[in-house]
Amino acid sequence: MENKQLTKHYDEKLLKPMSGWLMLGITIASFLIGIALSIAGGSLDLPVLIVIGVLLITVIFTLLVNGFKVIKPNEGLVLILFGKYYGTIAEEGFFWVNPFCTGFNPGATSEAAAKVEELPAKYQANAMIAASRKKISLKAMTLLNDKQKVNDLEGNPIEIGVVVIWKIKDTAKAVFNVDNYSTYISTQSDAAIRQVARQYPYDISDEGDEKSLRGSSLEIAEVLKRELQERVEIAGIEILEARIAHLAYAPEIAAAMLQRQQAKAIIDARIKIVEGAVGMVEMALSKLSENNVVELDNERKAAMVSNLLVVLCGNKDAQPIVNSGTIY
Repeated sequence: MENKQLTKHYDEKLLKPMSGWLMLGITIASFLIGIALSIAGGSLDLPVLIVIGVLLITVIFTLLVNGFKVIKPNEGLVLILFGKYYGTIAEEGFFWVNPFCTGFNPGATSEAAAKVEELPAKYQANAMIAASRKKISLKAMTLLNDKQKVNDLEGNPIEIGVVVIWKIKDTAKAVFNVDNYSTYISTQSDAAIRQVARQYPYDISDEGDEKSLRGSSLEIAEVLKRELQERVEIAGIEILEARIAHLAYAPEIAAAMLQRQQAKAIIDARIKIVEGAVGMVEMALSKLSENNVVELDNERKAAMVSNLLVVLCGNKDAQPIVNSGTIY
């Protein structure tokens, strides 16, 4: 019998927690009552009142105080209660929740903190703070992965990098459906850009009837965004924008492809020059004939056409030669 392991997927459950200011007043009042009972028990020599007062103060500091939560703008707090998903606080403010609830954020694990050591020294301080926080940022964030070497549609090795603007739209999916949402989107971005790069050539072909990575940036950005959004939907992430940030031929073929582009540019320029020269020669002959400036037979027309084409298509300035006689 085949065993199938099913993975439970979670959807966000938004909480409407109690105001923290109300519970703060109750906590302060209970604390004062506990102190008063302890003092009264000592004055009246009643140990029972002292015990009640101490227990009341202990309960306040171990339970009630632990339930206070401060949520900043564009932050979310995922709460779990005895190992089960309790809900998410996504509103800014000061709240009080079940004191047995604890915040959960995969980015605050010891494994994430250990990876901080791999970062440059100037980034370690901020990364360590982020790794220790239980709250989840709901702000738009930027992902800029390292450049990758991939093959385009024609098999040419290219270097490509992508910048992704993203944010978390479902906190439950982000923390429960994947191990670490930051690592997950980074990995999926690499996979998506490889998939998209293989579907298009680096540059437009000679026919010019297809899209390319270099010439169709807006279309490629939309394709990349859709591809990446499908991959990270399970993690509750919304892709706001995905664009190619770096695109170049791999170093081993960059020089050869540069020569190819230069040759193509020279050929295109020559074609334009010849087309213009032919038009100018045709116009010159037509004007001479219309205005009866001179009558030219076929041989003289051929000589004139040859001379004009040489002058118009040459790379250097023409050197005029004065003919004092006849061409015959």
